[in-house]
Amino acid sequence: MTQLRTNVNNTDHIFGNENAPLELVEYGDYECPHCGRAHPIVKDIIRQMGDHLKFVFRNFPLSNVHPHAVSAAVATEAAALQGKYWEMHDIIFENQQTLEVEHLFLFAHQVGLDLERFKNDIQDNALNDKVEKDFYGGLRSGVNATPTFFINGQKYDGDWSGHNLLNYLQTLLSSASTSPTDTRQ
Repeated sequence: MTQLRTNVNNTDHIFGNENAPLELVEYGDYECPHCGRAHPIVKDIIRQMGDHLKFVFRNFPLSNVHPHAVSAAVATEAAALQGKYWEMHDIIFENQQTLEVEHLFLFAHQVGLDLERFKNDIQDNALNDKVEKDFYGGLRSGVNATPTFFINGQKYDGDWSGHNLLNYLQTLLSSASTSPTDTRQ
């Protein structure tokens, strides 16, 4: 089974309970139609799993087929500098057909970013470096398509569509809660 090579750390964007028993990491591309279909599924999983789930999104822009994927990823990283990562993440996925630079600025305005700061931040090489670091970490972990999910460090090779991923996570959670925690006699 393929393992996540870069553990979740303080450079990641984490949504939910940092001490949750389940950790879901998604490697995704903001322009990828499959990631676009996965987005509402993941949002539903987050809602239904509540405090039992920690969600992390990592950038894996397939720039050879998605020309706006890198700039969209950099835009979310720039939004993070103003505390609006998840708002930008969501608005980009919800409008992934329009990811030209002028639209990214419109989205930045809609989520309440300081546009002058955003304009400067998206030109910061450190943000491109963060996107590249995510991408190469994904490659080292065996990611070759988007979306790719890891659950508690293990690559999930099952079907993520519909309720399949949610059902799998719920099964993991219930089996973890029914296993004995103290086996001493």
